[in-house]
Amino acid sequence: MSRPKPIKRIIFLAFVVLIGAAGYWAYMNLYKSNVNLEGKNYKFVYIPTNANYDELLSALYDENAIENHETFEWMAKKMDLDLNIHPGRYKISDGMNNRQIILMLKKNKQEKVKLTFNSQIHNLEELIEYLDNKLELNSDVLEEYLADDSLLQKKYKLDPDNIFSLFLPTVYEVSWVITKEDLFEQGKEYFDSVWNKERITKAKKIGYDIPKVMILASIVQSESGIIDEQEKIAGVYINRLKKDMPLQADPTLKFANKNFDVQRVTNADKEIDSPYNTYKNKGLPPGPICLVYTSSIDAVLNYEAHNFIFFCAKPDFSGFSVFSATYDQHLKHAQAYQDALDKKGIKR
Repeated sequence: MSRPKPIKRIIFLAFVVLIGAAGYWAYMNLYKSNVNLEGKNYKFVYIPTNANYDELLSALYDENAIENHETFEWMAKKMDLDLNIHPGRYKISDGMNNRQIILMLKKNKQEKVKLTFNSQIHNLEELIEYLDNKLELNSDVLEEYLADDSLLQKKYKLDPDNIFSLFLPTVYEVSWVITKEDLFEQGKEYFDSVWNKERITKAKKIGYDIPKVMILASIVQSESGIIDEQEKIAGVYINRLKKDMPLQADPTLKFANKNFDVQRVTNADKEIDSPYNTYKNKGLPPGPICLVYTSSIDAVLNYEAHNFIFFCAKPDFSGFSVFSATYDQHLKHAQAYQDALDKKGIKR
């Protein structure tokens, strides 16, 4: 029986070693996890608009998301990542390898940013700050855009005091690099879907245009979160407007003084020099005092017709109100509520 020649054995062993080395190389460059998340399950990496290849790498490395830079860059070059750069927010998850990361970036599989608009955003300043924190858009760009009166009128039929109301409370999922034009167009699409023909007709019927309905709805909403009461409260304010009486709405004072969380409005609050002080100024203020829910818009459009001129929170702190047709009645109810606040030690 003949034995294998030594040269064949050497060639065989060299082949095995080569295959092993190739497998190890493939594992290290293709399949081995190459992320450093510092104990986290994921990290977000932000690729700015018009970023070049070096800036893309910097975004990855600044977040310490990539563990082995050399293998990543070798694979990125082989996969032409430098020719396929897409700005946005990307989620680097635990266990991802070079190939997975590069394919995610090349194919623009970015993570959307969730924008949650609600009544806790009280004014344009807070809206801009919120967007500045969530998106690539910065406050300077937004402020300049929202100060252009003619543009706002042309595109949205709103002025700088009312453009804030364009974003009705809802949740948007948008790209981190969304443009200001696209963002506001998305807001307008939802706004227009709410302000359909039926609601526009109702607004005309009660004698108000859309901005005025939005302003009044923001006040009604701020007075009470109880939907069943909002139509009745809207009726009180419309009665006051018809009688050319000041609205004397406490939420407008909180807005003017930027004291959004106080439970008690003082006489000092009523002295502020502001167009939003509805104790000093008759009619509606220039703009809404919070983002307005559709239910509050409908409360104004379907306001309850009655003869009440006043209302006051009930002293049981149930959130409900007691309504009055005369000032004498109102004073009794108001005093009962003030006494209840005193008893609980609520000064503000």
